Amino acid sequence: MLALRPVIYATAKVVVGMAATMVVPMVVDWSEGNSNWHAFAIVSALTALVAGLIMTATRGHERSLTVEQAFLLTTALWSVCCVVGAIPFMVGAPHVGFTDAIFESMSGLTTTGTTAFPHLDALPPGANLWRAILHWLGGLGIVIVAMLFLPAMRVGGMQFFRSEGFDTMGKELPRAFDMAAELTWVYIAMTAACLVAFLISGMSPYDAVFHALSTCSTGGFSNHDASFGAHLRGAQYSACLFMIGASIPFIRLVQMVHGRPRALWRDPQVRAYLRWIGIAVVAIILWRWLNEGAPDGFEVLFRESLFNVISTFSGTGFGFGDVSAWGPFALGVLIVCGLIGGCTGSTGCSIKVFRFLVLKEAVRVQLQRMSSPHRILPLRYDGRPLEQDVLDSVVTFMTLFILCFGLLIVGLSLAGLAPRTALTAAWTSICNVGPVWGPGTSDNGAIDQFPGFAKWLLIAGMFLGRLELVSVLVLLLPRFWRSQVVAG
Repeated sequence: MLALRPVIYATAKVVVGMAATMVVPMVVDWSEGNSNWHAFAIVSALTALVAGLIMTATRGHERSLTVEQAFLLTTALWSVCCVVGAIPFMVGAPHVGFTDAIFESMSGLTTTGTTAFPHLDALPPGANLWRAILHWLGGLGIVIVAMLFLPAMRVGGMQFFRSEGFDTMGKELPRAFDMAAELTWVYIAMTAACLVAFLISGMSPYDAVFHALSTCSTGGFSNHDASFGAHLRGAQYSACLFMIGASIPFIRLVQMVHGRPRALWRDPQVRAYLRWIGIAVVAIILWRWLNEGAPDGFEVLFRESLFNVISTFSGTGFGFGDVSAWGPFALGVLIVCGLIGGCTGSTGCSIKVFRFLVLKEAVRVQLQRMSSPHRILPLRYDGRPLEQDVLDSVVTFMTLFILCFGLLIVGLSLAGLAPRTALTAAWTSICNVGPVWGPGTSDNGAIDQFPGFAKWLLIAGMFLGRLELVSVLVLLLPRFWRSQVVAG
């Protein structure tokens, strides 16, 4: 029987914490003399009250979770927190409707970075900061879920990392809390270092805080319509460094803190990720050099190409330069970068480097078996054997990903979007990347002019992509609910 009270208790506890973070934008708006602080005060108080009462009613159920409860909790957290995060946008500035508020909140918590707000510079500072906080909370949440839950849930081949991650299912929660605390402190330390780097690069304190939260979550929200194009060269190079840092496995960063720095470079994901970034940057630079030259100098050409490749590969999605004018080859390279995504166990998104490496190894072994059918050729990754269930999970995930991607393109086309817009919008939502290129977007890339049906399709795409598809789709199977559901 599936007991719901542990799931309800854990969700309510997270919502209380989320309500507490609303105090930060409230104070910012209050200090600026902006009346928008009332919205955060009201929403924070009411949310904390309701969630606190639910916690009280379900107290005593802080036990370890079963795999079924983990599936349900993962989906419940992002669903409920998305609604809670959207309320300040409806009660206060920019006073949008339910659809746009949910879209912005989902884009924030899934670290996608696509915005439904066309005039970011005009928003109150607290409302803008809340967008960055949603990014930061979502980035932290997905790192913890990826390392604590997904390996035990056997989602998309993540069971391969069960021994080096944190196998907590069926064990006491204090162990899980210890591991989550380590990940959290590394995440906080990276954010603080990014903040200092931005301040040194010449950003204002407010911009530095905002973009540190957005960068280390690989989110991509900006408080300026010009995105990262509004900032100086030093800040752009600093952002490249931290976008890469946030999209490599956090378990490697934890190991570095514990005196094992060589573990980072020994990770096949990290080596492949950096190598593929280099290949993409060189390809785009050569393409642009041959087609348009370097009218502003080679350094600008290099910096624009480097920044946008890393931003897309990591799933951050900051804007810098007129990418849509680079030509079809450059756009194609960026779309491939977004489909690959960052490393598993990071704030990065999309299919992930690990799964492509597994697929590459499977193809290599299969080709060798065709030429030498009597040889025993086991699948291996990082010197360790790959079990068949890992390969099956990876293939299943990639098949579902491509299927959902195609269905999103069809749905968005039927909603009235132009072909190029439908393609990039579907890509940016399910890959959680951020930018949308094509007719129908606002000057800052906002999708506020999209039909409501298209926005809800994108919301669904962001949700499925961020939670690795399978962990959500499994809840739609009657078999999952076949056992009697009980309250506790």
